[in-house]
Amino acid sequence: MSAQDKALDDKEERLRLTPVKGSNQVHVRGFNERLILNLIRQYDQLTKAEATRATGLSPNAVSMIFRALEDENLLLREEPIRGKIGQPSTPLRLNPSARHYVGFKIGRRSFDLVVIDFTGKILARRTSQHSHPTPVAMCAFFKHEIRSLLRSAHLRRDDIDALGVAMPSELWHWTDDFDAPKTEMEAWRDFDVASALHKILPVPISIENDGTAACRAERVFGPHTLKQDVIYFFIGTLIGGGIVLNGSVYVGRRGNSGGFGPLRVPDEPGGHRLIDHASLVVLEKLVAGEGHDPSAIYDEGFDWSALEPALSHWIARAARSLAHAIVSTLSVIDFEAVVVDGALPEECRGRLLREINSELAKLDLQGVMHPDLSSGHFGTVARALGAASYRIATDFMIDQNALHLGAAK
Repeated sequence: MSAQDKALDDKEERLRLTPVKGSNQVHVRGFNERLILNLIRQYDQLTKAEATRATGLSPNAVSMIFRALEDENLLLREEPIRGKIGQPSTPLRLNPSARHYVGFKIGRRSFDLVVIDFTGKILARRTSQHSHPTPVAMCAFFKHEIRSLLRSAHLRRDDIDALGVAMPSELWHWTDDFDAPKTEMEAWRDFDVASALHKILPVPISIENDGTAACRAERVFGPHTLKQDVIYFFIGTLIGGGIVLNGSVYVGRRGNSGGFGPLRVPDEPGGHRLIDHASLVVLEKLVAGEGHDPSAIYDEGFDWSALEPALSHWIARAARSLAHAIVSTLSVIDFEAVVVDGALPEECRGRLLREINSELAKLDLQGVMHPDLSSGHFGTVARALGAASYRIATDFMIDQNALHLGAAK
């Protein structure tokens, strides 16, 4: 069997196992369109026959949906595939230029601004570092950079469909943990971020927790699997993350699901919270203690091997605490997988993952299953990318948690 035939067989099997099916009733056409778009985003391209088999919809219903999505300029036709018998089949793929979104991460140590197309490709990016963020500095950065960002992407302001903002919830808190002046950070408490940014870029604006946004980027644009329930940790200046339930990001009642920082971890000098060990502020202090500049870790071009031996010390410490946190979360919900991402180089994420696996092997896992543990795929840019993906997820994808909630009502 050739590699191409094996890939097609694997695709057929995964399509057969698609956990969500469509309905042939006319009044759920919007749901069915989202389902088709979900599948095309997952498999890059899809024929009508493949969509029919995966969704359970009738061939006529699938044809109508494909036609409607083409008419909306959301899909493009590929070259027909000619088989040995029958009519050639024509795959369809997402139209990259169908929509464009700006994502803006407001972080404790940096700003990150991106513009993406409908497939999630980053067309341009701008970043800036700081010791702590202020509303004035945030507005100045956005106003100064948005014009050159769009120019680099060959876009006009009218081409932007929405702006997504990712930022820590209650940014004015946790100041002691990252050595920020309380009086300046307090300005965020009553500051209307959406209103301020809308004056600069008048498009629909969404704001969500930065860990949730990073989790959304992984779910929307990362390698797609059939895993439906996932824990996602994101290591930044502090630590947070997100939760995937029933195949969709679960934000929680206040939008803070996956705020893992306060999780208790045992037997670790320096504090009893996950944030006290698996955060970059901890690495900052270790690096500073060895006489190096801690701000260098937020420079994406910096070689982290220069941080030894502090880096190895931090990885071991973070891994021990994350292993305990993983077991704790698994005891609450039977998650299938754990993803660990963060604002650190890919090689360091790999080292951390191996160390976590080693620590998990030492723990008593009675009553919980050892999860499928993997590294995230977007690193530092995940939060801005996730912010940009918000409207893709809400307008063109299926949120199974919202469906279940609606059914319960």
